[in-house]
Amino acid sequence: MKYIQDPRTVLTLDAGGTNFVFSALQGYNEIVTPIRLDAVANSIEGCLDVLVKGFRMVMEQLSEPPVAISFAFPGPADYEQGVIGDLPNFPAFRGGVALSPFLSEQFGIPVFINNDGNLFAYGEALAGFLPEVNLALQKAGQERRYHNLLGITLGTGFGAGVVIDGVLLRGDNGCGGDVWCMRNARYPQFIAEESVSIRAVRRVYEEESGEPVGDKTPYHIFLIAEEQGEGDVRAARAAFYQLGHVAGEAIASALDIVDGPVVIGGGLAGAGKYILPGVMDALRGKVGTFGGASFPILQMEVFNWEDDAERQQFISLGQTTVCVPRSNSKVPYLQQRAVCVGLSQNGASRSIMYGAYAYALQQLDK
Repeated sequence: MKYIQDPRTVLTLDAGGTNFVFSALQGYNEIVTPIRLDAVANSIEGCLDVLVKGFRMVMEQLSEPPVAISFAFPGPADYEQGVIGDLPNFPAFRGGVALSPFLSEQFGIPVFINNDGNLFAYGEALAGFLPEVNLALQKAGQERRYHNLLGITLGTGFGAGVVIDGVLLRGDNGCGGDVWCMRNARYPQFIAEESVSIRAVRRVYEEESGEPVGDKTPYHIFLIAEEQGEGDVRAARAAFYQLGHVAGEAIASALDIVDGPVVIGGGLAGAGKYILPGVMDALRGKVGTFGGASFPILQMEVFNWEDDAERQQFISLGQTTVCVPRSNSKVPYLQQRAVCVGLSQNGASRSIMYGAYAYALQQLDK
């Protein structure tokens, strides 16, 4: 894994709506006791004070100074300049707050801010799912390797990040990987996030069961799906399947551009066993032409990494060879194109932290 032996230290932050958790990484290892402080959402001065205090408390635990600060923060934002826009969950941020420049002046080191979908994908590409897939191929004696990754986060909203050949896609406007606002395949008048989110699981459970969802969270609905809670099992499973299917339709559109493995994380990923069937059904869909022809929705075959049989089938795919015309030479030929879809083993928070760490070092090394 890139940067796994790197001696440099980067300060990180998990910026939740309730708590700010500050830490420091070196070689993807957390080298301090994390500092947890209450988030301040209603006062910009209070929020800035908490940020400075938290990072200073982390620095007090270090034997050597850090080289950068890097973390995810909610948008909308101009991440390139480190300016945070109007945040619905942080009303203190209005009109544009130059957060990166402020912290850089306070600590005298570069500060990098990104969104969580981007950093999740980057962390999984450098220290998570992508290395896992390539290592499995290497152990099986296969020559093919994967260099791109689409990272998907399922939680309060529908997020994504894209890594192409080790480089994080940010976009000219900081909007790279914005799947949340894609057209909803089930309800075309709405955005995809209306069916791919915590609120969607609750809404669909209520619709399918015909009973008020009340205070049931997606976790409660997951327990119902597992037949470990009181409720409508069929409706619970249908709620997660529908989320997976709408997410899968959006993922299919993204894969037509990205062409690489897909990793799914976030708070809802714990229900992956009920979400992935919907995702896979969407990715294996068909589209047609006016002339009556039918084509797979994707140009590559898609395998479920979490299914043992499918994972082994994916790994076993090998290259063949073809002869060069008018020559005795042969060249490799990957006749069967394939990608896989799996669940994050690191968890979204840790992968975001890994992504923040690696992104800072990558920027410093430019």
